[in-house]
Amino acid sequence: MYFADRVDAGRQLAARLARFEGQEVVVLGLPRGGVPVAGEVAEFLDAPLDICLVRKLGVPSRPELAMGAIGEGGVRVLNEDIVRDARVSARDLEAVEERERAVLADRARTYRGSRRPVPLEGRIVVVVDDGLATGATALAACRVVRAGGAARIVLAVPVAPYGWTARLAGEADETVAVHTPQGFAAVGQYYREFDQTPDAEVVARLDRSRAARGPVVRHTAVRIPGGGPELPGDLALPDGAAGLVLFAHGSGSGRHSPRNRAVAAALNRSGLGTLLFDLLTEAEAADRARVFDTPLLAGRLARAAAWTAGRPDTEALPRGYFGASTGAAAALWAAAEPGDAAAAVVSRGGRPDLAEERLAAVRAPTLLIVGGADEPVLDLNRRAEALLRCESRIEVVPGAGHLFEEPGALEEVAALATAWFTGRFGTVGGGVDQ
Repeated sequence: MYFADRVDAGRQLAARLARFEGQEVVVLGLPRGGVPVAGEVAEFLDAPLDICLVRKLGVPSRPELAMGAIGEGGVRVLNEDIVRDARVSARDLEAVEERERAVLADRARTYRGSRRPVPLEGRIVVVVDDGLATGATALAACRVVRAGGAARIVLAVPVAPYGWTARLAGEADETVAVHTPQGFAAVGQYYREFDQTPDAEVVARLDRSRAARGPVVRHTAVRIPGGGPELPGDLALPDGAAGLVLFAHGSGSGRHSPRNRAVAAALNRSGLGTLLFDLLTEAEAADRARVFDTPLLAGRLARAAAWTAGRPDTEALPRGYFGASTGAAAALWAAAEPGDAAAAVVSRGGRPDLAEERLAAVRAPTLLIVGGADEPVLDLNRRAEALLRCESRIEVVPGAGHLFEEPGALEEVAALATAWFTGRFGTVGGGVDQ
């Protein structure tokens, strides 16, 4: 035998995959036995771990003999020779597949809950099992991963029969095995301990990986259409996002604002999606009248919110606004519009006075964050809070100026904003994780 157990097998396999360390890699384990092996590989590569759900289709008279396999997304792989030789009828095949599809759906609920799968598009995906025998489930897994947009598929197992790669018919871009013995009979013969992996162990391994790494965040360059010029932006969505925060930049700055990007990154780490986009074109930003045109900026923020409400990946997410300086006025103005669905608003060093006439109509809970040393703006925010009729609060960051450049000041802004958004989004009931 080659391996003490699946953990030992995973560590030996990880050493064969060291060249992928530092690259854009996702590791997928085939439940159940492949997940402990994949967990060791993911930990070694410092890569996110997820599952690839496939089910063997066993011959009705010999369930241990695979006549094919199914996977998520409607993938089905059949070994026509076995189907023919075992004389499996179309009706029997359909019955087996229907039963296994039900098991597949149940496994998805057990292992992922309401979490979305880790995005695969454009990444190297390492598909891991505890061994390969017939290759049917591995073939189905590769097809599932290919359908998910993987840039490259690496099928990796601790042990497989000699000449095993020929069975995959080019479905994987690369194959890796620690051992490929001749006279192969069964995967378990190469392990000292090969007990069945319980569901609880699969869930615990996935949870441990998520807790150690935080959510996987996918950044997408977008262009927001609608009336007026298209607005370029960066949409960032963590795996299982609980909400989406749209940023309204101030004083002519845009999606590249280092302060707002720092706050957005903190929100992403906490499981919130963000949209940073340019409220003004480059030419418009040079016009000071445009910079202070609150109705114009608010209209474009509302346009972006409507656009996110129409996207399949963001339509179900509760939304909030984060506004800085003059952008805070735009956020409050937009939140005061009839029918606006913002669940929360946060202002950083904002100029709410520029939206004074609309403040009483704001319904979304509003947090006003101001630097303690920014006395003129602090006074404006105190006056604004008196006009708000919604849930509201002022948080003063001691010693901070208007740009929050002091050590630790921006980190405090990010922590306050994260707590405000997550607290209010949790009462809306629209997140995918709920």
